[in-house]
Amino acid sequence: MSSNSSSRLGKLYLVPAPLDFGCAQQSPLDQSMPMATLSAAACLQYWICENAKSTRAYLKRIAEITPLTGPLQSLDLQELPRAVHKKGDHHGEFDARHLLQAALAGHDIGLVSEAGMPAVADPGSSVVRAAHDLGIEVVALVGPVSLLLALAGSGLNGQNFAFVGYVPATPSERAQRIKELENHALKTGQTQILIETPYRNQGLLQTLLQTLQPTTRLASASGLTLSSACHHSGTVTQWKQKAWTVDNKIPTVFCMGR
Repeated sequence: MSSNSSSRLGKLYLVPAPLDFGCAQQSPLDQSMPMATLSAAACLQYWICENAKSTRAYLKRIAEITPLTGPLQSLDLQELPRAVHKKGDHHGEFDARHLLQAALAGHDIGLVSEAGMPAVADPGSSVVRAAHDLGIEVVALVGPVSLLLALAGSGLNGQNFAFVGYVPATPSERAQRIKELENHALKTGQTQILIETPYRNQGLLQTLLQTLQPTTRLASASGLTLSSACHHSGTVTQWKQKAWTVDNKIPTVFCMGR
């Protein structure tokens, strides 16, 4: 896949990662990831990642299925700056062109996040943007995207939806933001998709149940692609009647609408 020739530019491969990062349980990699994606990833020598340690762990899992292009220790892993992790890079403030020198020299590069598709609800968009600006071809590989899996399993409007990221942590600001999102969803029919750090899942759920109108529909999707994956979907009244809950240790996506 890579070339040492400087006569051509390398490509930037967007490599999805399994959704079990940070979970006590892991799903078999060959059941959650297409073999073509794993084979493409195994051929890459150069990587841009969120965290080198977790990327090596992922590549080690890939190596158990298909041989890597070289020893794990020989792979070139560049981490995105910590500031990108904290503030994100989707506003265009970070210039990532210096991370793509290997592609300018003719080598293919993999971009990977800790879970799911890089640059979607995760850092990486600055790298993709820089690749386009430098004339480097971008290739998105197939793999799980938690936001779309959650939406598909929610029963909510999949024709008009928005990912709104995290809501504020301060209780009053959080409730106000949720009310704003609900008003927009009920007015337009647009499903609102949001996430939270797993240890705050139950706190977010309680605020949603306390803030949303009784007839507003709320859905959760936890542990996606795992054998223990769980979907709940119903009105706020139904949630309270059935006493559904979410786990504070498992990544969860929330959707709300009408």
